[in-house]
Amino acid sequence: VSTSFIETVNGSHQFTIQGYSLAKGMSPGKFIQSDIFSVGGYDWAIYFYPDGKNPEDQSSYISLFIALASDSNDIRALFELTLMDQSGKGKHKVHSHFDRALEGGPYTLKYKGSMWGYKRFFKRSALETSDYLKDDCLVINCTVGVVRARLEGPKQYGIVLPLSNMGQGLKDLLDSEVGCDIAFQVGDETYKAHKLI
Repeated sequence: VSTSFIETVNGSHQFTIQGYSLAKGMSPGKFIQSDIFSVGGYDWAIYFYPDGKNPEDQSSYISLFIALASDSNDIRALFELTLMDQSGKGKHKVHSHFDRALEGGPYTLKYKGSMWGYKRFFKRSALETSDYLKDDCLVINCTVGVVRARLEGPKQYGIVLPLSNMGQGLKDLLDSEVGCDIAFQVGDETYKAHKLI
């Protein structure tokens, strides 16, 4: 019997952008990158585009992506990108791949620099009047779930053998005379023993 367990190794990173208003006007396609963080043995980075990724959107959306930062290929993973509500109401803006895992399965990142995310994550005009922006600061949380498979085969059990004490056992049997079925006469003395031994 063998069993394959396919599961995710999960980890999160929080990326704070102080001075959001100063990032505006960078032009579409320009990004602010988080520090590199590690999940499931691979490196990742968050990319925030204050003027959007697509020039055709004319800076009306912010774009948000997670990218593979390791020299690896065909990494399968699930992702969640969250713009945190800073009012304390808990109404975060969440785009989660974890919820849709059964629809299309995990996303495959083919090579270093491969990305998953949204070109139109949120309308910029709505962001700037929302509780996601507080004191010119944005907080982004990203969760990565790297898909791993592990195989379990039959368990191998070992038995620890005790040290042999057969010599002591035979001596105890002779001294106790239990089961003796023969006697040796040596001079004036008689010794009881066991025929088998």
